[in-house]
Amino acid sequence: MEFNSAIFSAMLVKWGAVPKTYPIVPDQPELVEAAVRRAAEECDMVLLNAGSSAGREDYSAAAIASVGKVLHHGIAMRPGKPAILGYAGKKPILGVPGYPVSGILVLEELLKPLILKWYNHGGYREENVSAVLSRPVVSGLKYREFVRVRLGKVGDKLVASPLNRGSGVVTSFVKADGILDIPQGKEGCEAGETVTVCLLRRKSDIEHTLVVTGSHDPLLDELGDMLHASDYSLYMSSSHVGSMGGIMAVRRREAHMAGIHLLNESDGTYNRSAVNKYFPQGGVRLVECVGRTQGLMVQKGSPKGIRSIGDLTAPGVRYVNRQKGSGTRILTDHLCRKEGIDTEKIYGYGREELTHTSVAAQIAMGTADAGMGIYSAAKLYGLDFIPVCTEQYDLLIPDCAWDTTMVQKLIEILSEPEFTRRIEKMGGYTIDRPGRVRSIK
Repeated sequence: MEFNSAIFSAMLVKWGAVPKTYPIVPDQPELVEAAVRRAAEECDMVLLNAGSSAGREDYSAAAIASVGKVLHHGIAMRPGKPAILGYAGKKPILGVPGYPVSGILVLEELLKPLILKWYNHGGYREENVSAVLSRPVVSGLKYREFVRVRLGKVGDKLVASPLNRGSGVVTSFVKADGILDIPQGKEGCEAGETVTVCLLRRKSDIEHTLVVTGSHDPLLDELGDMLHASDYSLYMSSSHVGSMGGIMAVRRREAHMAGIHLLNESDGTYNRSAVNKYFPQGGVRLVECVGRTQGLMVQKGSPKGIRSIGDLTAPGVRYVNRQKGSGTRILTDHLCRKEGIDTEKIYGYGREELTHTSVAAQIAMGTADAGMGIYSAAKLYGLDFIPVCTEQYDLLIPDCAWDTTMVQKLIEILSEPEFTRRIEKMGGYTIDRPGRVRSIK
């Protein structure tokens, strides 16, 4: 299904242009050339959607060259690298990559300035804001990179949480509040670094966004949906930096709350000892959320014969891990020590993913045979699951955020029957008294 033309047309109308959409053309050189020639005769500017990559069946560059001249095929930006810049007579032609996010960014960065100049809107400026980055972003030195982010205001600072960077994930643009522009020659940005973000939404919306960080769990998506459904002015922005990352973000006052599940190896309890260690003077509240089942996620039927954590050292078994500092990684390290397992003998133990669902996706795609995670992620990807333990997943909330409308509404949602219904449907959770403030001491 082709939907880029609908997205691009809406963007053009917003900028004051009148889009004219032509029928889809089969991948035959003479037909593509004829379509470009016709569009160049009938329009002031031409967009050629898809077919700009360097593959054998991508005819866009040749078609543009046949009716005019190709100036550049491939530019140093990402997403959007395969774009083509050309012209026919006095009319510019832009070859746009087929991936939706690439196409959107190419239009934003290359076509929009041209249209605004056409209308003599040279004084137009995007609104930029400064924000603190919630987790690191890696970028290649060769490209200028555009990263979609969610934004939220915590105290007097804006916090930016990077979204999925895939060129085909158009929903990341729907969720994005802004664009982080990483210049060519910069390797990326560190967590906690102050960055400049170009706004895509109103500041008033961003100020009503609940910033959640820490340990990943799919239930956060459910909570975000329920929060917005309860009040359409409220939003949630979540980033996955692991339990320890969540605790540090709360300490730095860069989050309204953090999901945590940190095991105390000495007594088997969760979260209290970590909270006391990092917040000896208090100033935070630990809110009960759910118990959840952790275990080994394996391919359907477990073709490698994995039945326990001890089988991970078997020849041919490929493991995918969670990142250091995450509660799941801490649990896995503990279990290996307890069983006397040398993690150096587990192939892939140093291979890290940021979420339970990312681990599950790698196993489902066949690039790994096993990984530690929660039952709901295994169920989502149709994997087999070997239970290991039930842990406590809580929400850590600083006192300075406790009385905000967003936090109080979320606490209310935790105790609603609808939350229980959704959690039971996902599977792998136990519920006692979600929303209750747990004693820390």
